[in-house]
Amino acid sequence: MALLFFLLLILSMLLFRWARRTQARSGLPQGRVIYADTGGWRRPERSLFSSELRLTGKPDYLVVADVADDADDDNDAGQAIIPVEVKSGSTPSQPYLSHLLQLAAYCCLVESEYHRRPPYGIIQYPQHTVQVAYTQELEETLLDTLAAMRADLRAGEAPRDHNDPARCRRCGYRIYCDQWLA
Repeated sequence: MALLFFLLLILSMLLFRWARRTQARSGLPQGRVIYADTGGWRRPERSLFSSELRLTGKPDYLVVADVADDADDDNDAGQAIIPVEVKSGSTPSQPYLSHLLQLAAYCCLVESEYHRRPPYGIIQYPQHTVQVAYTQELEETLLDTLAAMRADLRAGEAPRDHNDPARCRRCGYRIYCDQWLA
């Protein structure tokens, strides 16, 4: 009986170490995953939604993580809900503005849904992970961009912003677009 207990203890320690290493390689912060929108996990019940901003989205992960108290932000020491976006394409030298705004939208949606402002979000590229502070400046850039996009849509002036046929083929709005390339 003691041998069985000892073997189970060793097995559980090995599984724990494997899980920690797997999480570290994934780019996810230490914490509990509460939401996952990746093919390998169960389907989330719903998208995150902000009725105030008329914005919806599905981050790849939401992780409840411990955060330190920082005199420069409004979050108390404790736990925060951190959005994580995983990118599978090439790794840029610095995040594209579109990636930053997508992550800012997820931060905004987390704040709307959970009533807790995330101090940062994470973009996981194939070659490295980028932690992006969710600052007032980034939030204002997102809100300004959303307002400009909505104004363009109302005016019927939302032109295609690229000349990439492959990008057009992957676009979710292709069926509504009169400017598609392929």
